[in-house]
Amino acid sequence: MIPKLHYISQGNTPKEHLENIQKACSSGAELVQLNLNNISEKKYLKFAKEAREITSHFQTRLILKNHFKIAKEVKADGVHIENINFCATTALEYLYKWQIIGGTANTLKDCEKLINNKVDYIILSPFRVSNNEEGESTTLGLNGFSLIVDALKTKTPIIGWGDIASDDVKTILETGVSGVAVSDEITCNFDSIQLFHKLLSASSINEQRHTF
Repeated sequence: MIPKLHYISQGNTPKEHLENIQKACSSGAELVQLNLNNISEKKYLKFAKEAREITSHFQTRLILKNHFKIAKEVKADGVHIENINFCATTALEYLYKWQIIGGTANTLKDCEKLINNKVDYIILSPFRVSNNEEGESTTLGLNGFSLIVDALKTKTPIIGWGDIASDDVKTILETGVSGVAVSDEITCNFDSIQLFHKLLSASSINEQRHTF
């Protein structure tokens, strides 16, 4: 079962990312993604180990971005692959059976490719683009989410992402999307995690957890 709320870590430094992950865990986050960019594999491994220690203490799921070999080494709960052209089967064959794999999609074709690659969940983005973000991906909005989810008719959980605020949750869920991934609003106020849980009717009850 994939949690309905994903916290995507933020911070100006790796240390800030870890501090924010700790705050998210202590505020009730069920799943966090270590969202570190532009650092060496050696440094990523170091910070992934620290993130694993934090999340293990709180029994929070940890997802690493792209680094599936490190995900196996630190026994993270899974990996999120951003590159749509990367075959998730490669990671599937490498990881432990219990580890989950997610992928990022912007179009219906992207989603179909990920489903064919047997990912466990899809992050569909962007819902909207904030002023400080630049990219070539099409902004999807509610209409884009609805069209893609209706066309897919899949049991694979679809998680919306892209400058999503708590005020958006009700209408996003009406599109058929399973849950949301959030950075900004949670990082600004970690107490908002409980509000998101309430809006998503999210609960850790009956979720399977892995122990090592």
